[in-house]
Parts: sequence; structure tokens; C-alpha cells
Amino acid sequence: MPSRPTPHRPAPHAINLAQKLSLVTDRWQPRVVAEMNDYQFKVVRIAGEFVWHSHAETDETFIVLDGQLRINFRDGHVLVNSGEMYVVPKGVEHKPHASEEVQMLLIEPRGVANTGDQGGERTAPNDVWI
Repeated sequence: MPSRPTPHRPAPHAINLAQKLSLVTDRWQPRVVAEMNDYQFKVVRIAGEFVWHSHAETDETFIVLDGQLRINFRDGHVLVNSGEMYVVPKGVEHKPHASEEVQMLLIEPRGVANTGDQGGERTAPNDVWI
């Protein structure tokens, strides 16, 4: 596992998101590529349906690098295309969906479960770096 940058030891080079995504083979398994304060930047590949969930204590940012993400809400949805981002406010129930594979960058506080309050078999381990 690569060592994490620290305040006294910054990363020796820029982070190439495409290169990091090339190391991700499993879908719905976010991998940390950087931290800023208490927030983690995670790359992830997704396809298909996720689970309905919410995050009571934090917003969640989705930045689509490739593909089209549909974020369903109980009263509608939003489409997020390549080069676009969307912030789901804390406490809002949502269900990500991708008809075809989507590559994304997620920004959320360290320790937040990807399945929020739902839990279950789709819950990915936290703090896994690539």
C-alpha cells in the first residue's frame, strides 16, 4: 500500500486521476487518493443500481470524470455528466445509478460509510488508499 502524504511529507508529484482509476477493478469500492483536512478524495467506478441511503452528518460531493450518473431522490432525480459535479446535502436520501460504467471522484469526510445509514453488503471498507 502506498504511503500517505503527511503535513510534513507532501506527495512528491501531482495525482493523476486516470492512472489511479486504472488501478481500480472492483465497482462500488471507493479508493482514497488524497486528503485535505478531514476530507478524503476517492476515485470509484460504478455501474448499475446502488442502495437508497443518506448521510445524516455530512454532504456528499460527486464529480463525474467519465460517463453519466443519475442520482435518484424520492421526489425526482438529477443527471450528472462528465465534467460536472453535484453535492447531495446532508440528510437527503439518494440512490446513485449508472446505466453504463461511470468513473467518479467523491469528496467526503474521512470515515463516512459509502452506504450511509443503510449499511449492508454494499458497504465498502474505509480508508483504502491507492
